[in-house]
Amino acid sequence: MTFDTTRPIIGLIVPPGAGEVPSDAALLYGDKVRFIARGLGIGGVSPTGFAPVIDTILDKARALRDAGAQVISLMGTSISFYRGAAFTEDLRASMQETTGLPCTTMSHAIVAALRALGMQRVAVATSYIGELNDRLVDYLSGAGFDVTAIEGLSITGVKEVGEVTPQTLIKLSKSVLARDSSADGIFISCGGLQTLDVIVQLEAQLGLPVTASSPAGFWDVMRLAGLDPAAPGFGRLFASGAKDSSHA
Repeated sequence: MTFDTTRPIIGLIVPPGAGEVPSDAALLYGDKVRFIARGLGIGGVSPTGFAPVIDTILDKARALRDAGAQVISLMGTSISFYRGAAFTEDLRASMQETTGLPCTTMSHAIVAALRALGMQRVAVATSYIGELNDRLVDYLSGAGFDVTAIEGLSITGVKEVGEVTPQTLIKLSKSVLARDSSADGIFISCGGLQTLDVIVQLEAQLGLPVTASSPAGFWDVMRLAGLDPAAPGFGRLFASGAKDSSHA
């Protein structure tokens, strides 16, 4: 088998079974990088939905390595934080040990992105059920953030997450911020949500930094690959200055 050596190859483990590269990849980076993906096939965005596939993550990582990936990210937020921070760290370490490649997860990505944007007190909007929201608060609190308020859409269907409209996410984000206006910024959690347009609109309307799972995941894995994550026009995280924060 021959690999494309003209562009860096970044491997993504994604929750949907189809194993498609998320649309944010092309929007942010065009053809600068070759992204390849393998899907987990989760049954739903919930602990019950994660249980049958959580132990297949290392197999997907090996498959990506064998397909030529030079770095790998697990591009699922809740599946990488729902068992707690120690599990998240062990998972990344296991991925790296198994593949011999630099690896990260979307949960590592959101922590790095929030820090790069200078957020301490964070208003959080999610697609999640209450149980996952509670575990996200624990995860972010353990990483040193204060969650001022959190609210979710209680969606567990993988297809339904991708159908949430920008208007719904903007309304939800503003609602969470309104519950405690002392927040430094907004974080929208769930990698299946379409958030690039939402981020730009919220930052323009509110004057606060905003980030979300999928954009943070791409920004993070680009940095892990030693590449410039800047993508002008997609919000503060992708402005050139944000890339100077060390990889967390």
